[in-house]
Amino acid sequence: MSGYEFVALSLPPLLIGIFAAVACALPGNFLLLRRQALIGDAISHVVLPGIVLAFLVTGTISAWPMMLGAGAAALVTVVLIEVIRRLGRIEPGAAMGVVFTAMFAGGVLLLEQSDTSDVHLDVQHALYGNLESLIWLDATGWGSLLDPVALAGLPPELGRMALTLLFVALFTAVFWRPLKLTTFDEGFARTLGLPAGALGLALVIVAAIAAVAAFDAVGSIIVIAMFICPPAAARLMTNQLERQIGWSVGFAVLSAVLGYMLAGYGPLWLGFENAVSAAGMIATVSGLILGLAAVFGPCRARAGAPVAD
Repeated sequence: MSGYEFVALSLPPLLIGIFAAVACALPGNFLLLRRQALIGDAISHVVLPGIVLAFLVTGTISAWPMMLGAGAAALVTVVLIEVIRRLGRIEPGAAMGVVFTAMFAGGVLLLEQSDTSDVHLDVQHALYGNLESLIWLDATGWGSLLDPVALAGLPPELGRMALTLLFVALFTAVFWRPLKLTTFDEGFARTLGLPAGALGLALVIVAAIAAVAAFDAVGSIIVIAMFICPPAAARLMTNQLERQIGWSVGFAVLSAVLGYMLAGYGPLWLGFENAVSAAGMIATVSGLILGLAAVFGPCRARAGAPVAD
């Protein structure tokens, strides 16, 4: 592959995949340790009806209406989960399972009954995204990275995911100590005056922002995989939170890079003519990394033990 082909055809989607994976993995670590990993799964499903409703209202697929619609759907879901959990007196996992499957099914029905023939919005797009199509048509080679005119033609999803990752990283850094305290000892955190409930809600909101931002480009499959697989694999590598965060980021980046490259070139190496879904392959690679960590990870025998501060 020439430099022009890589910069124009592979660099933007590869970066978008990396940014999406890391943005989901960072809050995923805390959700996993709080035994709320399914919240990421739920959010990635429930944004679909919000996006469809935003399209039905505006008639177009654009960033802000899509983000607002998906954000509203995520907020409704959080409220519904809490209502069902309290009124039905059932465990949170069951409440999440009921709500996110019902919301996703509602989104699929809305898609099937809506005229989306003039836009790239269907069930396949919702699952797999359109990562491969996010190419940089204005690029002429590596020099385009310093060309303001060419940079203006970058896919908007790249800037959106970069800003989302920056926001998630800043949230994690600023609230690092309160998040750690409320995650490992909520009672002690409350005695220190920390708003444990508000921090938990803020974490869910940040996870929702990451999921919504990533949904259009990479679909729900990568979002689900990245909320769970890199943090879970990292948990099997260490019992220290700081190292777990580092491992999870490394696994997220590795999954995105290997998955994207294998999706495009793996079938060709095996003699097949067509590439496979980048989103599906990235999720597959992340699952394989988790499987390897489960077999060879140094902390696999202590996976249920508390993480050290």
